[in-house]
Amino acid sequence: MSRNFGKLLLSLSLTLLLAAVGAVAVVAPASADQAIRLQYRTSAPGATTAQAEPWLRLFNDGTTTIPLNQVKIRYYLTGTETYRFACSWAVVSCSTVTGTFVRQEGSGQYLEVGFTSGSLAPGQNTSDMQLRFYRADWQTFTQSDDYSYGPQTAYSDWEKITVYVGGELAWGEPTGSDPDPTDPPTNPPGGSGVLFDDFTYSGPTDPLLGQRGWTVRSSSGGPGVPGATWSPSAVSFPGGLLTLDSSTNGTAAGTVQTELSTTARKFHEGTYAARVRFSDAPTSGPDGEHVVQTFFTITPLAYNLDPNYGELDFEYLPNGGWGEPSNILYATSWETYQGEPWQAVNTHTAERTSFAGWHDLVIQVSGGRMKYYVDGRLFADHGDIYYPETPMWIMFNQWFIDLQGATGTRTYRQQVDYVYHSKNEVVAPADVLGRVAALRAAGTSFTDTVPSP
Repeated sequence: MSRNFGKLLLSLSLTLLLAAVGAVAVVAPASADQAIRLQYRTSAPGATTAQAEPWLRLFNDGTTTIPLNQVKIRYYLTGTETYRFACSWAVVSCSTVTGTFVRQEGSGQYLEVGFTSGSLAPGQNTSDMQLRFYRADWQTFTQSDDYSYGPQTAYSDWEKITVYVGGELAWGEPTGSDPDPTDPPTNPPGGSGVLFDDFTYSGPTDPLLGQRGWTVRSSSGGPGVPGATWSPSAVSFPGGLLTLDSSTNGTAAGTVQTELSTTARKFHEGTYAARVRFSDAPTSGPDGEHVVQTFFTITPLAYNLDPNYGELDFEYLPNGGWGEPSNILYATSWETYQGEPWQAVNTHTAERTSFAGWHDLVIQVSGGRMKYYVDGRLFADHGDIYYPETPMWIMFNQWFIDLQGATGTRTYRQQVDYVYHSKNEVVAPADVLGRVAALRAAGTSFTDTVPSP
């Protein structure tokens, strides 16, 4: 499908006073001191459209600062179709704006717009937030029967879009079933389905792997050393840990690489997480190989420079490679590539230090942005043309960039404690840990409610 996310524009004059993420603010129930008002216009006023384009401005008419991460805006729709959300441009930065579709009883739903950071000072407003949403199948749809829709192309106060502050209704008139935003999440939580696996399997031939949607790779081909073997027997699950043992004796015929992948390509927007153990040194043999240890999502390349290709990578190189002399961790987002001659269309963020040991890795995919977290710390923030367009597989693999020719067989080990995905929902890294702990406390070793596309 085509997309029009565009590059983020910079505003030269900000009327919003943005606070740092860690700013101290007291959250109080919506009141006269914390009065909120919303204005709306549309840049797509037709009764039917390929995408709805609500533009919003949020005003603080009160006397206290409002932390934006306590604000939820709800735009109500008619129908049960599946939609996708995007932020085209916002003075507050699209990187802080989230959008999730929530089903109501019957044939209604609403788009809930939130914020990850920032604050709104008294007497200030957010200025433009140019939002849009479209059907997942890119079919045109009727928007004139949506409760929150209005045909006006100039801003005006609009009470058919609601605003909640700190979980309480602060503006507008809701419609349909509208549960209390402070209600605890359902179990299991998630936007449109959850995948969780703690890898309790007897081995690579355990029939549960296939039944639960996993494939242990045995087929030849890239990435890695040409002529290397992808060996299921080098994949194991001791103590409930996915364990990838890749080895080489310095020859292609003596090189074994490892990979575990979901069978279904059904993962797109939402939150991906895994607890991964990287290693700097081999478990046996001499060190020095250019090995790649990974957690990633991927859409296959149908042809050179295929625009529907997508890939979101965590890649750790304990001994360097690709021109790097020593340890480096990459977060890389791909638009596309071609093999011969090599042409890569991607963007990456890297840190050159050791990441040996266990790490909680999170990728949030929403609203035109991909945010990569390592142990709760924002590691990378990508978007624009690199935003994935199509459903992806989830994969873990360990492979060799090239061979260094050392004498003796050396084996490198990567391990994974769990994998978690919540479809169409942005989940904070700390909340991921809480959800995984709750699933384990309930005795859940595996669940998959993510629907096929």
